[in-house]
Amino acid sequence: MTEPIEPTTLRAKLLVTGKVQGVGYRAFAARIASQRGLRGGVRNIDDGRVDLEVEGPKARILDLIKELKIGPPASRVTAVEVEWSPATGRLVDFNVWY
Repeated sequence: MTEPIEPTTLRAKLLVTGKVQGVGYRAFAARIASQRGLRGGVRNIDDGRVDLEVEGPKARILDLIKELKIGPPASRVTAVEVEWSPATGRLVDFNVWY
């Protein structure tokens, strides 16, 4: 009997556009990412978007992206840009970065 193949760990840089600052979006993103066992962080950027760096299995990241497109109730997401790359393995857990 063979062992299950470990899912490939990837890194995704996500830029979320819309009404995503001042609406609890970072806390929402951190909670959803942590629930999925992903590593990385989320921060507001000066242009009004939210930036996430996340590492983990691709299927879990895709599930996170699906939730990020919905967002918390007060948000209004218009776009989520994704840039994939190999994981670095340097991220330990998921945090809100300031």
